Amino acid sequence: MIKQRLFGRYGLYLLLFSLSYLYSGCQSKVQEDGKKVVFRYNEHKNIGSLDPAFAKDLADIQAVNQLFNGLVELDDSLQIQPCIAKNWVISEDGKTYLFTLRDDVFFHGNEIFKPRKVIAFDFEYSFSRLLDPSLSAPGSWVLGQVESFKAIDDQNFEIKLRQAFPPFLGILGMKYCSVVPREAIAYYGTDFRKNPIGTGPFMFKRWEENLKLVFVKNPIYFQKDSEGIPLPYVDAVAITFVPDKLSEFLAFAQGKIDFITGLDASFKDDLLTAEGMLKEKYRKDVKMLKGPYLNTEYLAFYMDSEVPEVQSKLIRSAMNHGFDRVKMMTYLRNGIGKPAEGGMIPIGLPGYQRSDKVTYHPELSRLLISQYKNESGRSPKITITTTDNYLSFCEYIQRELSDVGLEVSISVTPAATLKTAKANGKLDAFRASWVADYPDAENYMSLFLSSNFAPRGPNYTHFNSKQFDSWYHESQRTNDLEARTILYQKMDSIVMDAAPVIPLFYDEVVRFIHSDVQGLGMNPTNLLDLRTVKKIKMKSEN
Repeated sequence: MIKQRLFGRYGLYLLLFSLSYLYSGCQSKVQEDGKKVVFRYNEHKNIGSLDPAFAKDLADIQAVNQLFNGLVELDDSLQIQPCIAKNWVISEDGKTYLFTLRDDVFFHGNEIFKPRKVIAFDFEYSFSRLLDPSLSAPGSWVLGQVESFKAIDDQNFEIKLRQAFPPFLGILGMKYCSVVPREAIAYYGTDFRKNPIGTGPFMFKRWEENLKLVFVKNPIYFQKDSEGIPLPYVDAVAITFVPDKLSEFLAFAQGKIDFITGLDASFKDDLLTAEGMLKEKYRKDVKMLKGPYLNTEYLAFYMDSEVPEVQSKLIRSAMNHGFDRVKMMTYLRNGIGKPAEGGMIPIGLPGYQRSDKVTYHPELSRLLISQYKNESGRSPKITITTTDNYLSFCEYIQRELSDVGLEVSISVTPAATLKTAKANGKLDAFRASWVADYPDAENYMSLFLSSNFAPRGPNYTHFNSKQFDSWYHESQRTNDLEARTILYQKMDSIVMDAAPVIPLFYDEVVRFIHSDVQGLGMNPTNLLDLRTVKKIKMKSEN
């Protein structure tokens, strides 16, 4: 058994005993008779809200995805699929969308509300609520391109855009755009965050904040599998909140939770080979799933900085060429993730292209630094700000760049502090990442639009290019995917040439699941979809 191997490796008997007690205490009553099938996973922090209008980070989105649906959804290949809308028509000018709804979708019931059918007026209400300034919903931006929306009748819902915006359907697949019942919002008010009523495959059961969250199967869910069997398959979902990743891994090894996602330095070398393969001793009990993730990890420079090295394209370019990304991924990530060989657009999105601006070329890096020294009369120094989680990457880059003549200092700060400081132009150089909200390269190009200067928008580097802005606006008027992709590539090339950022790697989704779990898919947004998950046998309960 895995847990026996871990006893010998870590010697953490007390920790394992504590975890056993914690996780057995977190099991829902729905499994006490030993016949219910429960899928269990852990989040490293408490869920902020179960209201989809506030589902702004991955932990919230994962939970909300089990409870709510929208007009459309993305499949594991990031293709738009019908959901509550069974079909739609887009006008020739790309500005008007008419959705026709299914007639078999019902809101969940609870002790106060009986289930009722979803109609188009529910979407009109949900979208209006999202835009309500008194709500201050973080998801209101998703309707920024919308001029108007209205229910034509019970089954038809119309949206009009200010101008054609091809990525719009993908945005509608985000959880912010989920449908909610007016009467439940009126009854619960702000407490809807912990009394959610949606249409999803699971229904809310109970929530003890920072301890456990339980959902149960929705018996009237509208989706079925290819054989006509109603979804979901499992009877319940139980979520725990253990912040320590090693503790989570040990709980997974004991069978207390069914899957973990991501890597952590505390266990990656025990689990994976240097090439990113599951070690032999785990292959009988554990399956590893791996695939592209729409996440680009990078270093960024504040272009309005007064630090000469930050202002210098010579130094920024020298850093781009001065470290070996392949070696970095092998030693620091056990091969999980792809070393950046292109721009900001990651592998898997139309617009990705290789770039000679990010190749490992230490001789060129030395020449650029030498040129800077001759022109400025300075010995170049630069400080990179990061968090604990990425300290090892910055230390690796520090060592590599010292070999080509650049002195690098590292400042470590809490994630919340870094987030605030980069938004307010307080950091000269910093590590960052960008996970796409929707599957279109526009998501990444928006980081460099001059009108998006932070803190108003996500342009944390304050990069400014009139040509870039012109091509960006042209891409938003272009419905043809191939033409839009060419524009994205041109914009990405401008950014790589100016080097306000240094791409490090394109992340990958990696999931570890027990061998008895089937049907857990993969997708480049790392969204957890539990509709088709099965457990082929019940684990013994402690």
